[in-house]
Amino acid sequence: VLLQAFGGGLVQAGGYLRLSCVASGSAFSTYDMGWFRQAPGKEREFVAAITWRGEVTFYADSVRGRFTIDRDNAKNTVYLQMNSLKPEDTAVYSCGQRRGSTTGWRKLGDYAYWGQGTLVTVSS
Repeated sequence: VLLQAFGGGLVQAGGYLRLSCVASGSAFSTYDMGWFRQAPGKEREFVAAITWRGEVTFYADSVRGRFTIDRDNAKNTVYLQMNSLKPEDTAVYSCGQRRGSTTGWRKLGDYAYWGQGTLVTVSS
């Protein structure tokens, strides 16, 4: 499985961006997906996740109410709409495919097949 994230860039605080993660292969619609981010000098952290049918979503407390995860299985794509961006949201954002064997949603080990990330920079 190949995953590629797009849509990062430079934005002012209070602005918005919409990230996309495109997956290769025909099994995308059967997998839960997640977004993580890694800020300079920090560990990668959970941002949001969505079930394979898109009916259930999970968010980190730091982004709840500002970010929205959704997906289009016909396009093999998962999205992350980011509103009211803050300088502390600056990070490389990447998506992962959740392992079928896990019961968790928020740890790195719950995901496999990480894609190349996209850099989001929020200026103050």
